[in-house]
Amino acid sequence: MNLHEYQGKELLNSFGVRIQRGIVADNHKKAVEAAKQLATETGTGWWVVKAQIHAGGRGKGGGVKLAKSLEQVESISEDIIGMMLKTPQTPPQGKKVSQVLVAEDVYYPGDNEPEEYYMSVLLNRATGKNMIMYSTEGGMDIETVAEETPHLIFTEEIDPLIGLQGFQARKIAFNLGLSGGALKEMIKFVSSLYTAFVESDSSLFEINPVLKTSDDKILAVDSKVTLDDNALFRHKDLAELRDLREENEIEVEANAAGLNYVDLDGNVGCMVNGAGLAMGTMDLIKQSGGEPANFLDVGGTADAKRVETAFRIILKDDNVKAILVNIFGGIVRCDRVAQGVIDAYKNMGDAIKVPIIVRLQGTNAIEAKQLIDDSGLDVISATEFQEAADKVQEVLA
Repeated sequence: MNLHEYQGKELLNSFGVRIQRGIVADNHKKAVEAAKQLATETGTGWWVVKAQIHAGGRGKGGGVKLAKSLEQVESISEDIIGMMLKTPQTPPQGKKVSQVLVAEDVYYPGDNEPEEYYMSVLLNRATGKNMIMYSTEGGMDIETVAEETPHLIFTEEIDPLIGLQGFQARKIAFNLGLSGGALKEMIKFVSSLYTAFVESDSSLFEINPVLKTSDDKILAVDSKVTLDDNALFRHKDLAELRDLREENEIEVEANAAGLNYVDLDGNVGCMVNGAGLAMGTMDLIKQSGGEPANFLDVGGTADAKRVETAFRIILKDDNVKAILVNIFGGIVRCDRVAQGVIDAYKNMGDAIKVPIIVRLQGTNAIEAKQLIDDSGLDVISATEFQEAADKVQEVLA
């Protein structure tokens, strides 16, 4: 589950991570009031107005702008709220901005020049350890840094059973070229950031940039936080931060129906029971000359109501030209699944306008195929993987 920047910053701040302070607003009048409040509390005279969507690269798309007066805060926020913001990480049509974060200016003049760093915390699945990735090249796309100057990217792996050690936090600060008060600040920042990552059961914390201010304070100017969905039962307060407006509508509907669904870009819908079989089915579709339009696992219960719900969700995608139902009858008998498909097809009537291939294998597979063949419906039955692949190829030709 992704968080907005302002939500991520609030989470970080609750663990002692210093942040760029800001107030979220959903219209330009509230944005001005937020700017006034920040001026009173922090003394800031300039403000940064940031679009709040689940995507990076907002500045390049015109979603992050500096305001040097209250009038500019009002005009900028009025322009940003309601716009379809397009970035490299949004769909082609962009994402609608519903709110902005009005933040204090932290690039104020002082004895030293402000410096920007990159830092993220994530799991290194190859080693089974948590990893802090960091660089002196903050404020840039980390992919660009990795491609052009890979020697400027550092990593520090942490054994999750032991936790971050003091020498590791100091090593990170030294590698960033810090000394004096800034070094002490960075050590504290890194330690608090790692604690926040572990305690919130997150899968990613990305801060770009981490800023060393002109008076040697270290703070998070931005935040990208992804929480582990499987751990949200331990964090009811964080689960409430979910913004459904930012998520795929079909995936949200499927989740509410208890279906495991991931929207893809292909032309063949998949309905499968079991994640492993779903992956194999997607490979099957690729080998048949098609592209999977989704990942959909109906689980161990494939009755008529559940199958009908799955059909309706798959057909919401206009790109779907065929549907492949691939069920292994272990927990549930194949003949019951076949009857579920038949009942669902009859209930939906003219809503189904694409070919359906049904492959049922396992308990009572022969009886299931007979049910499908005798139903009189426009459903193509198969029992073998290759047979199903050939049928997919035929309907796509």
